[in-house]
Amino acid sequence: MPLEESYTTEQIAQILKVSKLTVYDLIKKGKLPAYRVGRQMRVDASDLEKYKNKEKGIPLPEQTSGAVTNANLGQSSVRSIIISGQDNSLDLLTKYIERESAQFRPLRSYVGSLESLISMYKGEADIVSTHLFDGDTGEYNIPYIRRILVSNSFIVVNLICRNAGFYVAKGNPKNIRDFHDLLRSDVKIINREKGSGARILLDEKLRGAGISREQIRGYGDVETSHLGVAGVVSKQYADVGVGIEKVAHFVGLDFVPLTKERYDLVLLKTEANHPLITAILNILQSSNLKEELQSIGYDVSCTGKIIYEQ
Repeated sequence: MPLEESYTTEQIAQILKVSKLTVYDLIKKGKLPAYRVGRQMRVDASDLEKYKNKEKGIPLPEQTSGAVTNANLGQSSVRSIIISGQDNSLDLLTKYIERESAQFRPLRSYVGSLESLISMYKGEADIVSTHLFDGDTGEYNIPYIRRILVSNSFIVVNLICRNAGFYVAKGNPKNIRDFHDLLRSDVKIINREKGSGARILLDEKLRGAGISREQIRGYGDVETSHLGVAGVVSKQYADVGVGIEKVAHFVGLDFVPLTKERYDLVLLKTEANHPLITAILNILQSSNLKEELQSIGYDVSCTGKIIYEQ
Protein backbone atom coordinates (compact mmCIF):
# COMPACT_ATOMS: atom_id res chain seq x y z
CA MET A 1 0.00 0.00 0.00
CA PRO A 2 1.52 3.40 -0.97
CA LEU A 3 2.26 5.77 1.91
CA GLU A 4 -0.05 8.77 2.26
CA GLU A 5 1.50 12.15 1.57
CA SER A 6 2.16 14.24 4.67
CA TYR A 7 3.26 17.81 5.33
CA THR A 8 5.51 19.56 7.85
CA THR A 9 4.16 22.47 9.86
CA GLU A 10 6.16 24.83 7.64
CA GLN A 11 4.49 23.42 4.53
CA ILE A 12 1.05 23.63 6.15
CA ALA A 13 1.72 27.28 7.01
CA GLN A 14 2.60 27.98 3.36
CA ILE A 15 -0.46 26.16 2.06
CA LEU A 16 -2.87 27.94 4.43
CA LYS A 17 -1.01 31.28 4.20
CA VAL A 18 -0.70 31.55 7.98
CA SER A 19 2.17 31.58 10.49
CA LYS A 20 3.74 28.41 11.88
CA LEU A 21 2.44 29.35 15.32
CA THR A 22 -1.12 29.41 13.96
CA VAL A 23 -0.58 25.89 12.64
CA TYR A 24 0.67 24.76 16.05
CA ASP A 25 -2.37 26.38 17.65
CA LEU A 26 -4.67 24.39 15.33
CA ILE A 27 -2.82 21.21 16.32
CA LYS A 28 -2.98 22.11 20.00
CA LYS A 29 -6.76 22.66 19.82
CA GLY A 30 -7.27 19.33 18.04
CA LYS A 31 -8.51 20.92 14.83
CA LEU A 32 -5.61 19.51 12.81
CA PRO A 33 -4.48 15.95 13.69
CA ALA A 34 -0.68 15.64 13.78
CA TYR A 35 2.05 13.24 14.81
CA ARG A 36 5.74 13.50 15.59
CA VAL A 37 8.56 12.18 13.38
CA GLY A 38 11.81 12.94 15.20
CA ARG A 39 11.79 16.70 15.87
CA GLN A 40 9.14 17.36 13.21
CA MET A 41 5.39 17.45 13.50
CA ARG A 42 3.63 16.13 10.40
CA VAL A 43 0.05 16.29 9.15
CA ASP A 44 -1.40 13.81 6.67
CA ALA A 45 -2.78 15.27 3.44
CA SER A 46 -6.19 13.71 4.08
CA ASP A 47 -6.45 15.37 7.51
CA LEU A 48 -5.52 18.74 6.02
CA GLU A 49 -8.21 18.31 3.37
CA LYS A 50 -10.79 17.41 6.02
CA TYR A 51 -9.88 20.55 7.98
CA LYS A 52 -10.19 22.75 4.89
CA ASN A 53 -13.56 21.22 3.95
CA LYS A 54 -14.86 21.69 7.48
CA GLU A 55 -13.86 25.37 7.43
CA LYS A 56 -15.63 25.71 4.08
CA GLY A 57 -18.78 24.18 5.60
CA ILE A 58 -18.59 20.98 3.57
CA PRO A 59 -20.05 18.08 5.63
CA LEU A 60 -17.58 15.36 6.54
CA PRO A 61 -18.35 11.72 5.75
CA GLU A 62 -20.13 10.00 8.63
CA GLN A 63 -17.77 8.23 10.97
CA THR A 64 -18.12 4.46 10.90
CA SER A 65 -18.76 2.51 14.08
CA GLY A 66 -15.27 1.05 13.90
CA ALA A 67 -13.51 4.41 13.78
CA VAL A 68 -10.88 5.11 16.44
CA THR A 69 -11.21 8.42 18.31
CA ASN A 70 -9.15 10.16 20.97
CA ALA A 71 -11.81 9.20 23.49
CA ASN A 72 -11.49 5.51 22.52
CA LEU A 73 -7.78 5.80 23.13
CA GLY A 74 -8.25 7.51 26.49
CA GLN A 75 -6.45 10.63 25.28
CA SER A 76 -9.21 13.17 25.96
CA SER A 77 -7.51 14.28 29.19
CA VAL A 78 -4.11 14.79 27.56
CA ARG A 79 -3.39 18.47 26.92
CA SER A 80 -1.24 19.53 23.97
CA ILE A 81 1.17 22.32 24.89
CA ILE A 82 3.29 24.44 22.57
CA ILE A 83 6.91 25.08 23.62
CA SER A 84 8.33 27.96 21.62
CA GLY A 85 12.03 28.73 21.15
CA GLN A 86 15.13 27.55 19.31
CA ASP A 87 17.72 26.33 21.83
CA ASN A 88 18.54 22.62 22.09
CA SER A 89 17.88 22.76 25.83
CA LEU A 90 14.17 23.04 24.96
CA ASP A 91 14.33 19.74 23.07
CA LEU A 92 15.77 18.17 26.20
CA LEU A 93 13.00 19.72 28.31
CA THR A 94 10.45 18.32 25.85
CA LYS A 95 11.91 14.84 26.30
CA TYR A 96 11.54 15.09 30.08
CA ILE A 97 7.94 16.30 29.81
CA GLU A 98 7.07 13.38 27.53
CA ARG A 99 8.75 10.92 29.87
CA GLU A 100 7.59 12.23 33.25
CA SER A 101 4.10 13.65 32.69
CA ALA A 102 1.22 11.78 31.09
CA GLN A 103 -0.92 14.94 31.31
CA PHE A 104 0.83 16.87 28.57
CA ARG A 105 1.71 16.33 24.92
CA PRO A 106 4.49 18.82 24.04
CA LEU A 107 4.73 20.35 20.55
CA ARG A 108 7.86 22.30 19.53
CA SER A 109 7.75 25.63 17.71
CA TYR A 110 11.16 26.91 16.56
CA VAL A 111 10.77 30.70 16.54
CA GLY A 112 12.71 33.58 18.13
CA SER A 113 12.24 35.12 21.56
CA LEU A 114 10.20 38.19 20.63
CA GLU A 115 7.81 36.32 18.32
CA SER A 116 7.42 33.66 21.02
CA LEU A 117 6.32 36.24 23.59
CA ILE A 118 3.88 37.80 21.14
CA SER A 119 2.45 34.35 20.41
CA MET A 120 1.90 33.82 24.14
CA TYR A 121 0.05 37.15 24.38
CA LYS A 122 -2.17 35.98 21.51
CA GLY A 123 -2.83 32.63 23.24
CA GLU A 124 -0.83 30.59 20.73
CA ALA A 125 1.93 29.22 23.01
CA ASP A 126 2.08 27.69 26.50
CA ILE A 127 5.80 27.81 27.35
CA VAL A 128 8.07 30.36 25.69
CA SER A 129 11.80 30.93 26.03
CA THR A 130 13.43 34.34 26.00
CA HIS A 131 16.92 35.79 26.03
CA LEU A 132 16.19 39.45 25.33
CA PHE A 133 18.70 42.08 26.47
CA ASP A 134 17.36 45.49 27.49
CA GLY A 135 19.94 48.21 26.94
CA ASP A 136 18.27 50.74 29.24
CA THR A 137 18.34 48.54 32.34
CA GLY A 138 21.09 46.06 31.45
CA GLU A 139 18.60 43.33 32.39
CA TYR A 140 17.51 40.25 30.52
CA ASN A 141 13.91 39.36 29.65
CA ILE A 142 11.79 40.95 32.41
CA PRO A 143 11.38 44.41 30.77
CA TYR A 144 10.17 42.80 27.53
CA ILE A 145 7.91 40.27 29.24
CA ARG A 146 6.21 42.95 31.35
CA ARG A 147 5.56 45.14 28.32
CA ILE A 148 4.27 42.37 26.04
CA LEU A 149 2.27 40.35 28.57
CA VAL A 150 0.61 43.46 29.99
CA SER A 151 -2.52 42.67 32.09
CA ASN A 152 -1.47 39.00 32.36
CA SER A 153 -0.14 37.17 35.41
CA PHE A 154 2.96 35.12 34.62
CA ILE A 155 5.92 33.29 36.10
CA VAL A 156 9.50 33.45 34.80
CA VAL A 157 11.83 30.57 35.64
CA ASN A 158 15.40 30.05 34.48
CA LEU A 159 16.25 27.18 32.16
CA ILE A 160 19.97 27.80 31.55
CA CYS A 161 22.61 30.53 31.40
CA ARG A 162 25.09 30.78 28.54
CA ASN A 163 27.78 33.04 27.08
CA ALA A 164 26.89 35.24 24.11
CA GLY A 165 29.49 36.95 21.97
CA PHE A 166 31.20 37.13 18.60
CA TYR A 167 31.93 34.25 16.24
CA VAL A 168 35.27 34.93 14.53
CA ALA A 169 37.73 32.89 12.47
CA LYS A 170 40.39 30.82 14.21
CA GLY A 171 43.03 33.10 15.71
CA ASN A 172 40.70 36.11 15.33
CA PRO A 173 42.83 37.47 12.44
CA LYS A 174 41.00 40.82 12.33
CA ASN A 175 41.27 41.28 16.10
CA ILE A 176 37.55 41.92 16.60
CA ARG A 177 37.00 42.63 20.31
CA ASP A 178 33.98 44.89 20.78
CA PHE A 179 31.07 46.50 18.95
CA HIS A 180 33.13 49.50 17.82
CA ASP A 181 35.21 47.11 15.70
CA LEU A 182 32.11 46.52 13.57
CA LEU A 183 32.54 50.06 12.20
CA ARG A 184 35.77 49.14 10.44
CA SER A 185 35.69 49.01 6.64
CA ASP A 186 37.49 45.65 6.60
CA VAL A 187 34.87 43.97 8.84
CA LYS A 188 31.62 42.47 7.56
CA ILE A 189 28.98 40.91 9.79
CA ILE A 190 26.28 38.29 9.32
CA ASN A 191 23.14 39.15 11.29
CA ARG A 192 20.21 37.24 12.80
CA GLU A 193 16.52 37.69 11.94
CA LYS A 194 14.37 40.38 13.56
CA GLY A 195 12.94 39.30 16.91
CA SER A 196 15.75 36.88 17.77
CA GLY A 197 17.65 37.38 21.01
CA ALA A 198 20.97 37.72 19.17
CA ARG A 199 19.58 40.45 16.89
CA ILE A 200 18.17 42.37 19.86
CA LEU A 201 21.46 42.04 21.75
CA LEU A 202 23.31 43.50 18.76
CA ASP A 203 20.79 46.32 18.27
CA GLU A 204 20.76 47.27 21.95
CA LYS A 205 24.56 47.26 22.20
CA LEU A 206 24.83 49.40 19.05
CA ARG A 207 22.24 51.82 20.44
CA GLY A 208 24.10 52.06 23.74
CA ALA A 209 27.36 52.77 21.92
CA GLY A 210 25.76 55.39 19.67
CA ILE A 211 26.48 53.33 16.54
CA SER A 212 24.09 53.50 13.59
CA ARG A 213 23.25 50.17 11.95
CA GLU A 214 23.69 51.87 8.56
CA GLN A 215 27.41 52.10 9.36
CA ILE A 216 27.74 48.31 9.71
CA ARG A 217 28.74 46.29 6.63
CA GLY A 218 26.51 43.23 6.24
CA TYR A 219 23.87 44.33 8.77
CA GLY A 220 21.07 43.42 6.36
CA ASP A 221 22.43 39.91 5.66
CA VAL A 222 20.47 37.45 7.80
CA GLU A 223 20.59 33.83 8.98
CA THR A 224 17.85 32.30 11.14
CA SER A 225 19.90 30.28 13.64
CA HIS A 226 23.15 30.40 15.61
CA LEU A 227 24.42 27.52 13.51
CA GLY A 228 23.58 29.38 10.29
CA VAL A 229 25.52 32.46 11.45
CA ALA A 230 28.50 30.36 12.53
CA GLY A 231 28.46 28.56 9.19
CA VAL A 232 28.68 31.81 7.24
CA VAL A 233 31.66 32.95 9.35
CA SER A 234 33.39 29.57 9.01
CA LYS A 235 33.07 29.79 5.20
CA GLN A 236 34.59 33.31 5.37
CA TYR A 237 31.57 34.93 3.73
CA ALA A 238 31.52 37.22 6.78
CA ASP A 239 34.07 38.12 9.44
CA VAL A 240 31.86 38.14 12.52
CA GLY A 241 28.43 37.23 13.86
CA VAL A 242 26.69 37.27 17.23
CA GLY A 243 25.80 33.93 18.84
CA ILE A 244 26.34 31.54 21.72
CA GLU A 245 29.66 29.98 22.71
CA LYS A 246 28.50 26.36 22.43
CA VAL A 247 27.96 26.64 18.66
CA ALA A 248 31.33 28.32 18.06
CA HIS A 249 33.13 25.29 19.51
CA PHE A 250 30.93 22.94 17.50
CA VAL A 251 31.78 24.65 14.18
CA GLY A 252 35.45 25.22 15.00
CA LEU A 253 35.43 29.00 15.34
CA ASP A 254 36.98 31.25 17.97
CA PHE A 255 34.61 32.99 20.35
CA VAL A 256 34.86 36.46 21.88
CA PRO A 257 32.60 36.52 24.97
CA LEU A 258 30.56 39.70 25.47
CA THR A 259 27.89 38.86 28.05
CA LYS A 260 26.40 36.07 30.15
CA GLU A 261 22.78 35.78 29.12
CA ARG A 262 19.91 34.29 31.04
CA TYR A 263 17.72 31.94 29.03
CA ASP A 264 14.36 31.92 30.81
CA LEU A 265 11.00 30.22 30.41
CA VAL A 266 7.70 32.08 30.71
CA LEU A 267 4.32 30.57 31.61
CA LEU A 268 1.02 32.33 32.20
CA LYS A 269 -0.36 31.98 35.74
CA THR A 270 -3.89 30.77 35.07
CA GLU A 271 -5.99 28.19 36.87
CA ALA A 272 -5.67 25.84 33.90
CA ASN A 273 -1.88 26.21 33.97
CA HIS A 274 -1.33 25.33 37.65
CA PRO A 275 -0.61 21.63 36.90
CA LEU A 276 1.70 22.62 34.02
CA ILE A 277 3.67 25.10 36.15
CA THR A 278 4.05 22.50 38.91
CA ALA A 279 5.24 19.88 36.41
CA ILE A 280 7.78 22.24 34.79
CA LEU A 281 9.20 23.41 38.13
CA ASN A 282 9.59 19.81 39.30
CA ILE A 283 11.41 18.86 36.08
CA LEU A 284 13.68 21.94 36.10
CA GLN A 285 14.63 21.44 39.73
CA SER A 286 15.47 17.76 39.26
CA SER A 287 19.12 16.72 39.46
CA ASN A 288 18.74 14.47 36.40
CA LEU A 289 17.86 17.31 34.04
CA LYS A 290 20.53 19.60 35.49
CA GLU A 291 23.21 16.95 35.10
CA GLU A 292 22.19 16.30 31.50
CA LEU A 293 22.16 20.02 30.66
CA GLN A 294 25.54 20.51 32.32
CA SER A 295 27.03 17.54 30.44
CA ILE A 296 26.36 19.27 27.10
CA GLY A 297 27.90 22.57 28.16
CA TYR A 298 25.15 24.65 29.76
CA ASP A 299 25.45 26.69 32.97
CA VAL A 300 22.79 25.32 35.35
CA SER A 301 23.63 27.47 38.39
CA CYS A 302 20.17 29.12 38.18
CA THR A 303 18.20 26.31 36.50
CA GLY A 304 14.76 25.99 38.11
CA LYS A 305 15.04 29.30 39.98
CA ILE A 306 11.95 31.48 39.84
CA ILE A 307 13.22 34.80 38.50
CA TYR A 308 10.02 36.85 38.58
CA GLU A 309 6.29 36.52 39.20
CA GLN A 310 3.44 38.88 38.42
